[in-house]
Amino acid sequence: MVIKVFLASSSGSTAIKKKQQDVVSFLDALKVDYTELDIACNEQNRMWMRQNVPEEKKPSNGIPLPPQIFNEESYCGDYDTFFDAKEDNRVYTFLGLPPPPGSKEAEQTDKELNGTLEEHPDDAAEVPVEERNGGSHREEEEGEREGEGGEAEDEETEGDTALAEEEDEEEAEGEEDNEEEAQAEEEEDQEREDLRSEEEEELQQLEEEEDAEEQEEDEEE
Repeated sequence: MVIKVFLASSSGSTAIKKKQQDVVSFLDALKVDYTELDIACNEQNRMWMRQNVPEEKKPSNGIPLPPQIFNEESYCGDYDTFFDAKEDNRVYTFLGLPPPPGSKEAEQTDKELNGTLEEHPDDAAEVPVEERNGGSHREEEEGEREGEGGEAEDEETEGDTALAEEEDEEEAEGEEDNEEEAQAEEEEDQEREDLRSEEEEELQQLEEEEDAEEQEEDEEE
């Protein structure tokens, strides 16, 4: 399997250059074999990239920006999805490659697979002793509560009220945290959208310049 990274060597966008460098540097650090394909100097590379990026992954103007990453003919993603995979320590999964034994991603995958067993090694061990003994102790406790009259019921009611109040407080705190996270995500999405718009304009300008140069060459011929 060959990892293909489509780049624009002559891009005038600093943001695009930085993203391209980020991708290839990280792949080099992981010692992943990949091939760079230039879309600025090779029209076939540019057309292949545009045709093979899934429609749902293309921007609104239909022109995908570099870097774009493929595994052979299979589309992996763009810089944003690569960055998310890097943050989640899932780059090999993103590339469609098996993580090497001993790597952080392999260890993380093993932990996820074995997590349920580690957290719940023996469900039977968690069953209360009175239930495993036929419920005899529970019956005795119920008899004692009935003898005490309404006192036990009052204590249970107070306990339920306190528990409900604690749950309400935790829920309110959780909603505040969710609102802060949502606001942070909106700001990050807006920054990415602004950056994407800038990149699209610069790429379009680059394409117009190339088209003009090709037209001049045709006229000279």
